[in-house]
Amino acid sequence: MQIARSATLSLIAAMTFHPSFVEAAHTQKPPLHGRNWMAITGKPLGATAGAKMFERGGNAVDAACAMLAAVCTMHDTLGWGGETQALIYNPETKKVIGINGLGVAPTGATADFFKSKGMKYPPDEGPLAAVTPGNPGALMVMLADFGRLSLKEVLEPAMEMADGYPIEAQLVSQIHSGRKSLEQWPYSKAVFFPHTDREDPAPQPGEIFRQLDLLATLQKLVDAEQSALKSGKDRKAAIMAAYDRFYKGDIGAEYARSCQEQGGLITADDLAKWSVKMEEPVSTTYKGIKVYKLTCWTQGPALLQTLNILEGMDLQPMGYDSARYIHTLYQAMNLAFADRDFYYGDPDFPPEAPLDALLNKDYAKDRRKLINWKHNDPDVRPGDPFGFDGKANPFKDLLEKWTNVPKKNLAANEDAGSGGASPYRSGAAEFAAGDSEPPPFFRGTTSIQAADKDGWMISVTPSGGWLPVCIAGKTGMGMSQRMQSFVLDPAENPYNVVEPGKRPRVTLTPTLAFKRDKPWLCFSVQGGDTQEQNLLQFFLNIVEFDMTVQEACEAANITSYQMRSSFGDHKVEPGRLTLTDEVPSWVRKELVKMGYRLDFVERNSGPITAIMLDPEHGTFWGGASNHGEDYGIGW
Repeated sequence: MQIARSATLSLIAAMTFHPSFVEAAHTQKPPLHGRNWMAITGKPLGATAGAKMFERGGNAVDAACAMLAAVCTMHDTLGWGGETQALIYNPETKKVIGINGLGVAPTGATADFFKSKGMKYPPDEGPLAAVTPGNPGALMVMLADFGRLSLKEVLEPAMEMADGYPIEAQLVSQIHSGRKSLEQWPYSKAVFFPHTDREDPAPQPGEIFRQLDLLATLQKLVDAEQSALKSGKDRKAAIMAAYDRFYKGDIGAEYARSCQEQGGLITADDLAKWSVKMEEPVSTTYKGIKVYKLTCWTQGPALLQTLNILEGMDLQPMGYDSARYIHTLYQAMNLAFADRDFYYGDPDFPPEAPLDALLNKDYAKDRRKLINWKHNDPDVRPGDPFGFDGKANPFKDLLEKWTNVPKKNLAANEDAGSGGASPYRSGAAEFAAGDSEPPPFFRGTTSIQAADKDGWMISVTPSGGWLPVCIAGKTGMGMSQRMQSFVLDPAENPYNVVEPGKRPRVTLTPTLAFKRDKPWLCFSVQGGDTQEQNLLQFFLNIVEFDMTVQEACEAANITSYQMRSSFGDHKVEPGRLTLTDEVPSWVRKELVKMGYRLDFVERNSGPITAIMLDPEHGTFWGGASNHGEDYGIGW
């Protein structure tokens, strides 16, 4: 009877949610269509900056760089002192290139230093939370190597905005939410609370918001480029002259001076030694589709690991968002994220993380065998992939002791939903669409997608320097808060312990997918530790359930918290599951019986941004979820 009942529920769910059962699905936002180019990012003004570059003859990389500059200037959950992660498809070489624009821990940033201050983790805001700035450098390197336009042309929209643009209500709300922190940093206070003669010194929605120090910094970069061009240097060398002025000249000197003035650690030498890295991404195939991600200094490989685990299952007959389907995704993610939490970190620091072994399909088969099909397992642990590469695990002793659930809590977690603890959280979930101040687990960024008729395709997830942000002196640029993603105790993750010159393992994760060896999808999303979860479901929505890009962006997702948060106190909540309000009662009841503790939100999709190349018609489809203000323009 139980088998028959589950099959019936899966059929009902499939009939309810699978697009093949309806003539045309309705979305809150229309899908975008374009023949020549497409630009999508977190704000309408940001997308407009990208469109301007296409109109000037630029390619997708030029457009992405202009969008990056614009959204940094708008503080769209990031700032100029943050970091950039990108995947670029170059149609001239037919290769995918990874861009590592993540800053590093500065001089003096050691585990002992933070422990001496009574900290369990590096702080989540302020000067001590800052790694070296990566957004300016990544923008200039991408532009120099893969773009067509000058730095002056690409920065022009951002410079116009720094000179004054109508500030949107969302940013004003974030300024108010972060007021207590912002006012303790003198340069931040001057930028975000300019009206000292008013009871409310913050800007009002629609007011012209000016950032004249930032404008002066961007002008210095343009001046360096133009001076180099006049001296006879070529386009690329001229852009890199601006790069040098930032990291080795007067801009970097002021950045470092002001960071230290306010209690931070970044030195001018830290900036001079830092560089953008171009690297080969990693990939896997899922039912013939090749998916590319950045390496294990991001959480990107966790998506590939999850796809490897899921590839051996028949997902579509389970029914979209049926209890069986949700449980399957949750358990597969548990296995991949447990590996993320133990093995991922900066690959430039020894010992080498076993990434090839983690992505081995035979390893995925072994992990798949651990799934409990009847109940959530709150104590899923990292595997030992070293047997698949013939090497010895250097941290086997730490691995054997590692757990996400203290022993005294295991019984309570296993009993959740069957009597004792309430299976539903009281009140609404912690974060709903439109909230200006997400909790740490959801802390995000923006996302940028661009593609053009010549074959260039780029996916970017920049971040860092979100509000409340500490402005670095007269540069006008907000510093990163990425130091908090390190750990101080090797028992938590021996590959991600803070030390000078090291990059923290970040949540930021652009994606490219290829079908029949040709570029097909570029997609990414903001949202901290939820990013790979949302991208996994977006991808499966298209591949398994035949959704359009826009349908897949808006579709009801799930959120798991059964992994260690990359922010704040690195909290983990085994068994907690956020669903959207539309999930039916019978699915909820099945999940409660399986040990999940549920909460609900109106929508839970990201916000995802994506571009799909339609191989049949040679056109672009674009999508931006209805979760936030993400916006695209196509032509």
